[in-house]
Amino acid sequence: MLLAVARHGSLGAAAREVGITQPAASSRIRSMERQLGMALVDRSPRGSRLTDAGALVTDWARRIVEAAEAFDAGAQALRGRRDSRLRVAASMTIAEYLLPGWLIALRAERPDTAVSLQAGNSAAVAERLFAGDADVGFVEGLAVPDGLDGVVVAHDRLAIVAAPSHPWARRRAPLDPAELAATPLVLRERGSGTRQVLDAALSAHGGLARPLLELASTTAVKAAAVSGAGPAVLSELAITEELASRRLVAVPVAGVQLRRDLRAVWPAGHRPTGPARDLLSLTRDRPHDRPR
Repeated sequence: MLLAVARHGSLGAAAREVGITQPAASSRIRSMERQLGMALVDRSPRGSRLTDAGALVTDWARRIVEAAEAFDAGAQALRGRRDSRLRVAASMTIAEYLLPGWLIALRAERPDTAVSLQAGNSAAVAERLFAGDADVGFVEGLAVPDGLDGVVVAHDRLAIVAAPSHPWARRRAPLDPAELAATPLVLRERGSGTRQVLDAALSAHGGLARPLLELASTTAVKAAAVSGAGPAVLSELAITEELASRRLVAVPVAGVQLRRDLRAVWPAGHRPTGPARDLLSLTRDRPHDRPR
């Protein structure tokens, strides 16, 4: 208010600039004068003039306003730089089968945000977050890795699958957990969420046999299973088309819990902001657990 009076030399004009009535403007000036214990404005029929003290206070106030405007402009620039990019790290199944849809939805909301996606196993996702190389991550393991916070965004189930030519594809009775554990399988590598869940599920049944093949991507495991290399363990998200076309057959197994949570994760105490926060919101708006 005081700056407006200095610009216009009139309480009435100053009041119009800030969008209040003249009595309200006068009240604000009097309140400031009471707080400071000195007169700031000389009022007369010819207008309002700053006192010497008022001129000094106005100069101080102008510097504060300019500093506040510079601070706000700088903060907006920082937000703009933060919001101009999003770095996502995700385990393979989520990266291949869920994130494309989430990122398309994010682009509709934030068309100017450049997104980069790094795919790897769940252990690699945690490493990228710790190194500051990703803004948000997605993992498939049993729990949130140490040092990270997270939230469940979807659910998934692992399936035992085999090519139609494999003896398991023709069996009627479900597999026994001990038989599954003792059979060499085509598997993801250690550190993957799929491997963690399977290791835990079969730990009470002798543990996993030595893998028939150990591969670093869901696509590679699926291709090996389709070729007839041997039975494999894959996310249900990854085998919809293969089951529908009978290139793979789901093999039932009894007494084993193969359901898993899919989580968004980030460094502990640093909840996602900006585009990462918006992506997290989109994932939670789109459930992916199919009813049983």
